[in-house]
Amino acid sequence: MADTRQRLLLDVDTGIDDAVALLYLLATPGVSVEAITCTAGNVGARQVAINNLALLELCGHAGVEVAIGSEVPLEVPLVTTEETHGDQGIGYAVLPPPRGSISGRHAVDVWLEAVRCHPGQITALVTGPLTNLALALRAEPELPMLLKGLVIMGGAFNYPGNTTPVAEWNIHVDPHAAKEVFAAYEGLPREKLPVVCALETTERIECTPAHIDAVARAAGAGPEVLDPDEPEGTRSGSDNAVVACVSDALRFYMEFHRLYDQGYIAHLHDLFAAMVATGEAGFEERLATVDVETDSPLTIGQTVADVAGMWKRAPNARIVTGNDPAAVFELLVRRLSSLARMHG
Repeated sequence: MADTRQRLLLDVDTGIDDAVALLYLLATPGVSVEAITCTAGNVGARQVAINNLALLELCGHAGVEVAIGSEVPLEVPLVTTEETHGDQGIGYAVLPPPRGSISGRHAVDVWLEAVRCHPGQITALVTGPLTNLALALRAEPELPMLLKGLVIMGGAFNYPGNTTPVAEWNIHVDPHAAKEVFAAYEGLPREKLPVVCALETTERIECTPAHIDAVARAAGAGPEVLDPDEPEGTRSGSDNAVVACVSDALRFYMEFHRLYDQGYIAHLHDLFAAMVATGEAGFEERLATVDVETDSPLTIGQTVADVAGMWKRAPNARIVTGNDPAAVFELLVRRLSSLARMHG
């Protein structure tokens, strides 16, 4: 029989929205998470790895390899954002220390073995800084052609940044890596170009308390109320471990967004990118040539897209220009409630 699985290689900086994306992927039939490689971003790379191992065990997927790559960006000092994601990176959620251990292999070796052993079969999903991917491209320039496809969560095009006035977080952490990655894709066939999920579409994925309540109710776990008037740091009382994890993580994220006058919501950037990678999220796109500012103190990390061909350079990206948030959340409720029923 033909192998009909969707084989995904994840590179993440888990991270609340990375965690929700991972839960979605683990709950999606036909998706095989081949390995998870970790980069520093939301928190340090080792904490990212621990978070991934704990989430895999929560969902009964303890056998997936979790490897660390570079623990620092290519050229700039590392910055992390515990104020956004909590000291451990998953908000108020507390998971048992994982029994599994971090792989002894470097992330780049994991990437290269995966694509060389399964050429044309692996879709890569990067929801953190692009450091590990840039290093893998240095080691194997044919990587874009060996992959089936690539989905990147990052950037902002004609849209405000969320880290500086012009820069999105993942690109800001390692702009030099992002510049190398986009350069490596210039002129390749359209189907090989990275699908870029940037802030102008990922910030449309606004998770509300009602979405979390819907997950809990659909899982048979009863109501799950996240009341904006409750004291900060209130923890879920759910007996369902998956519901409690999602609720406690997203409560922290909602409090953060409210602190910055965005409302009691949580932008699930990485969830949307994960749904693009599985093919379950519809979207519109446009071809562009993307470059990244790495020199200017004022605009470092800015992603610039030439859609009119002014640079006379070949396209290197498929930028998502439209999506359907309601469909994303309908699918999220279905997938996470199923996961909670099985592993809660």
